[in-house]
Amino acid sequence: MVSQAGIDQEKGSVDGAETSAEEQSDNGGRKYIRVIENTSIQRKSRLDSVLGSFATYARLKGRYDDDWIDRLNHLYTTIIFIIFTIVVSTKQYVGEPIHCWCPAQFTSGHRDYANNVCWISNTYYVPFEERIPLHREGKQQKEIGYYQWVPMILLFQALLFKVPCILWRILGASGGVNLDKIVTLAADTQFVAPEDRERTIKHIVRYMDRWLENAREYRSGCLIRMRQTLSKYCCIVWGKRYGNYLFIIYMVIKIFYMGNAVGQLFILNEFLGTNYNLYGFEVLSHLANGDDWTESPRFPRVTMCDFEIRQMQNVHKYTVQCVLPINLFNEKIFIFIWFWLVFVSTFSAGNFLIWFYAMVFRQHRIRYLKKFLRVNECYKTELDKKMAVKFADQYLRHDGIFVLRLVGKNANDVLVSELVLQLWNHYRNKPLFRHANPISDDNSNV
Repeated sequence: MVSQAGIDQEKGSVDGAETSAEEQSDNGGRKYIRVIENTSIQRKSRLDSVLGSFATYARLKGRYDDDWIDRLNHLYTTIIFIIFTIVVSTKQYVGEPIHCWCPAQFTSGHRDYANNVCWISNTYYVPFEERIPLHREGKQQKEIGYYQWVPMILLFQALLFKVPCILWRILGASGGVNLDKIVTLAADTQFVAPEDRERTIKHIVRYMDRWLENAREYRSGCLIRMRQTLSKYCCIVWGKRYGNYLFIIYMVIKIFYMGNAVGQLFILNEFLGTNYNLYGFEVLSHLANGDDWTESPRFPRVTMCDFEIRQMQNVHKYTVQCVLPINLFNEKIFIFIWFWLVFVSTFSAGNFLIWFYAMVFRQHRIRYLKKFLRVNECYKTELDKKMAVKFADQYLRHDGIFVLRLVGKNANDVLVSELVLQLWNHYRNKPLFRHANPISDDNSNV
């Protein structure tokens, strides 16, 4: 018979073998898990590199303290002009922007000299059916002096479209509120958990309440009341204490955007030396009549050039014919710019009128808030109607409603509705505004 000690020894060896096998299996599993984790990290890094372009675009898009028409002016139009600047500069400094047909006796050095002289000096355009003027005055009237400066004027135009945005950022920062943070926080609540969303909205409401309270005029007097009345109804008086500082600055900036887009048509008219402000209409007329619209005397491709070469005491005068390949690009670029400026100026003017209609007239501001109060079932009793008028006129005023409209244009009306509800509840809990300055029943019908 096998002894009990031998059986126990065999059982222990079997258990030890099983334990070592399990340990090896665990080690193999851990190695497999590490491989999976490393693979997932590599995939995540690749995904981050792919999505990096979207993050770059988000940084390029910048802030949320304006609407899409403003970004059409200071962001997208600026990018377009910078792209055109790069295209024209590349053609000028990398390729051959001009090539002149020189006499046969010219050497390669003479030809290079002629090309450079004709590029830096102004050529002149004479159609083939006309005779070349003999006098210098006649040639000067037909000179083309813009093609060397096209990259500079395009870069200058891009800067002009950026200036109103810079002014808005500087002047808006002195309004006592960070518009970009408010709109960004409100927009980000669309993608967070409900409890985080509610906490963020309450934080925004507290921040806006402190801003509105700090911007209030606490002095009293007949003159102060008269100024507040004027600022409430017609915006003749404006300032931080009157609750319309940000709105007035924003409307002035919109006038700058509109005037900039229209004014650049006339700036290009002076720069090109032609009736550029009618250029687009001429192109449309050629297209309607079936004519060739690509040949324009504004951007001639074949021009004439006069220059002199001094040899000892003799001065030789030459007149050569030159080709301007760069004008092939300039023509298409400035056609697009004409239509783009008309498009931007039209939308900027329409956007200005919409903001003016929505914010200047008192009844439209109150109606905007009433819409959200009705959605939240906070506009039922006569007391609610009276307090809604005070809520718009005395608490939010122009700037508060302006901020809510910016949130609606950059996020959605659902967030505006929640903000209005929280601000309304915050306002109703203020005894100062509940009992002071009673309003007549006529105002509740606004």
